[in-house]
Amino acid sequence: MKFAILSRNTRLYSTRRLVEAARQRGHSVRVLDPLRCYMRIGKDGFALHYKGQSLAGYGAVIPRIGASINRYGNAVLHQFELMGCHTPNPSAAIAAARDKLRCHQLLAVQGIDMPVTVFGDNPDDTDDLLAMLGPPPHVIKLTEGSQGRGVMLTEKPSASRGVVDALRGLYATFLLQEYIAEAGGADIRCLVVGDRVVAAMRRQAPDGDFRANLHRGGVAEAFDLDPGAAEVAVRAARVLGLGVAGVDLILSARGPLVLEVNASPGLEGIERSTGVDVAGLIVEFVAAGATGGGMKSRTRVRRRARTKD
Repeated sequence: MKFAILSRNTRLYSTRRLVEAARQRGHSVRVLDPLRCYMRIGKDGFALHYKGQSLAGYGAVIPRIGASINRYGNAVLHQFELMGCHTPNPSAAIAAARDKLRCHQLLAVQGIDMPVTVFGDNPDDTDDLLAMLGPPPHVIKLTEGSQGRGVMLTEKPSASRGVVDALRGLYATFLLQEYIAEAGGADIRCLVVGDRVVAAMRRQAPDGDFRANLHRGGVAEAFDLDPGAAEVAVRAARVLGLGVAGVDLILSARGPLVLEVNASPGLEGIERSTGVDVAGLIVEFVAAGATGGGMKSRTRVRRRARTKD
């Protein structure tokens, strides 16, 4: 099968591993910089070009779209979809996952638990907004942050109001969440592929920080996820329409809570921590979901719900 991987950097670990996994399984694969793709849109059809050449015949596309190019990268991915190319993560699903506020709304309406979250726009409502959340500590997150950037912890009401006022002064979009103290600065990254969690790792925040992201100095180890938590992770990915996702859980006194759903999860930390060939499992899943024969007709991934045991 002919694969395309949308990525700005061929040297990134995740991109390299997907290329290796695809070639090891006999597929043709090409890495495409989304910003070098350009489109023709008309009622008579759709076309994609890349560096002066037509893009055609691809059976599947794996998106690795970063937040910095989210809008244009998603438009390119949607063009592939309109031309009948299969993808495990449709553009609409990526857009929903990237918007933290909308993501939480979609998960909550399906009964998936998460830290209590509040959101508001007018400075006159800040005190009541904080009262809706409850007493501090509070976690304040930029809605488009990633890798732990734009996530702050405040321990006093005055500190929460100060950060909120500062962010509003910068015209930043953010939300506030309850702090889950019993988690002890740890979260669980679950790598969901299709209808199961194929690998999970526990990430622990470094001393003096509460963010467990590996990019922030956190450490990781393989984690034996129980079936209930695995089902929460699979459901979260399914609600957003993602076939491949990194679902971050936090273990609380009331059960597993979803912190975030990542549509382009990094593979380095989880492959090295668990020893699982996650890239290979992703390629096999994508190939199984595509019909082959190139960009001719749309395909859908069929999933059935089950609990990982």
